[in-house]
Amino acid sequence: MVNLPCSPPSPGEGSTCAEHKEDNDMSVPGITETLQYLTFTLAEEVFALDVSKVREILEYSTVTKVPQVPDFMRGVINLRGSVVPVVDLRLKFGLTATEQTINTCIIVVEVQLDGDAIVLGALADSVQEVVDMEPDQIEPAPHIGTQLNAAFIKGMGKCDGTFVMILDIDKVFTNEAMDLVNTAMDAAA
Repeated sequence: MVNLPCSPPSPGEGSTCAEHKEDNDMSVPGITETLQYLTFTLAEEVFALDVSKVREILEYSTVTKVPQVPDFMRGVINLRGSVVPVVDLRLKFGLTATEQTINTCIIVVEVQLDGDAIVLGALADSVQEVVDMEPDQIEPAPHIGTQLNAAFIKGMGKCDGTFVMILDIDKVFTNEAMDLVNTAMDAAA
């Protein structure tokens, strides 16, 4: 995969992992057609989001800090006059904070929470590419036990001989966490 410097990949021009298909009868229920995913890195691991959830990709810019918010919320940005909260996915997943580099990006996504659409920015170490994945290239998320909540992992995609963790961005954030984010947005507005 190629590190792209924060320019949004064109959804119609993604690469395909179809040539790397393997027979797999363990596909994820509910994924019945080829979908496009935006791949990105966090701490050397590759993750993916359904491109239909991605609004745009921004270069990392100044993030205004907001007091008394969870550690994973880095602050807010002004996106064409709208206040958009920015979350650090590395911190949300229990990793170290994202360091700002030339490849650090903010992936602006639309999250559904209780029927409401919430726009937020997710920090990523780098954006990779848009890839097409067939349903038989995606395995169900691993069951790791009852103590670890992996409901936000939609599945494990196979692409170029490696696994890609496909996130269900709507399930990454709990109602409680999003309430804190909304409170911070209201305070910043």
